[in-house]
Amino acid sequence: MLVRWGSGVPSVWSEMSRLSREMDRLFGEAKATSRAGVFPPLNLFDDGESLVVRTEVPSIDPKDLEINATANTLSIKGERKRPKANEAASFHRRERGYGTFSRSIDLPQEINPGKVQASYKLGVLEIMLPKAEEARPRKIEIQS
Repeated sequence: MLVRWGSGVPSVWSEMSRLSREMDRLFGEAKATSRAGVFPPLNLFDDGESLVVRTEVPSIDPKDLEINATANTLSIKGERKRPKANEAASFHRRERGYGTFSRSIDLPQEINPGKVQASYKLGVLEIMLPKAEEARPRKIEIQS
């Protein structure tokens, strides 16, 4: 059987292109799924004296949040209430989630759980986690 050179080339490239598009779609869905499962999103940084966590929890009443801290772990639990809607309402999109959530993170340094403070303003929860005395840097005097 004799096959002309140009006859099979476009189908090979179109199959490769289709495969590439399919892989992009699959990996895109995996990224979206992994991001969707992490709530609330947060930033954790060190200001020298404390570890600071800032997390967005819009439309959640601070009374519906529970914060627990140990020397090495921070846990945030809460509930976003289901919005009330007219029973005759017909949703065209429903992207905002509701229900209970729980997030626990390992801290990079030991903290003093007895001195943790939290504040809530404009949908942002800020948690100050003072470092344990043992974890704070100390200036060492040189003996001569």
